[in-house]
Amino acid sequence: MKIDRSLVDGMIRGQFPRWHGLELRELRHGGTDHAIYRLGDDLAVRLPRLEEAKDQAERDFEVVPGLAPHLPVALPEPLALGEPTEDYPFRWSVVRWLGGDISTIDAVSPHTGARLAEVLLALQKVDTTGESWTTYRGRHDISISDAGVRWAIAKLGGDPMLTAIWDDAISAPRWRGPLRWVHADLHRGNLLFSGGELTGVIDWGCAAAGDPAGDLMTAWLFLDERGRTLFQREIGYDDATWTRARGWALELSVLALARRGDSNPFVAGIARHALAQLLTERTG
Repeated sequence: MKIDRSLVDGMIRGQFPRWHGLELRELRHGGTDHAIYRLGDDLAVRLPRLEEAKDQAERDFEVVPGLAPHLPVALPEPLALGEPTEDYPFRWSVVRWLGGDISTIDAVSPHTGARLAEVLLALQKVDTTGESWTTYRGRHDISISDAGVRWAIAKLGGDPMLTAIWDDAISAPRWRGPLRWVHADLHRGNLLFSGGELTGVIDWGCAAAGDPAGDLMTAWLFLDERGRTLFQREIGYDDATWTRARGWALELSVLALARRGDSNPFVAGIARHALAQLLTERTG
């Protein structure tokens, strides 16, 4: 979907005139679901650019205010929910800008694995009463992705170790515990660091209640062996949950690479890191 500065400026002028006139500049990033514009010094505008992301702005407004007070990191506070226009078909949002930078695991604190565990344990303690099982990552039945994952593995060369990891994941016992909140997209692009310390988590449009394995996948998507060991020790869970978590990490990674290849280097880098971690762990 074509989204440019003129379009965004016009929507702000028409729906939120109190912010019109603030400097508006596009934020170049590696994400696929949203266009993001910095608005002044303190705000950001997020606009879904894919059909499958069209409900995420509204979901942010539903979940972030209830989750943010419970977490030891900052979340982007939603401030205004924009409506579709003749030129743009989805709801969109203005949120509080969060400082910080995305990073790689080798450039952050050696305690990041423990810090991620702290964040997820706090998230998983938040009450899920009234929430339905997610239909996204962390859903009750990971095997729904089976055909797509096998197609992707085959397209990427058919590595039998990837197939074995996937077979283990879909054969593992399902989550029988209480529903837990999951962010469901916990990779490098959604973690903010300041001075090497994790200070923020962004992009909550997929957050829902489900199997905590849907978030434990960050052990391979972001962490390395040292960080993963620390993360696993701090957060706990049984072998079956970790087996499903490997499946979610693999699913995200092979589908991203099979569908887009290296057309988005940022996403491809996340996926290749995760697959390398999964395979090294499998052979080690």
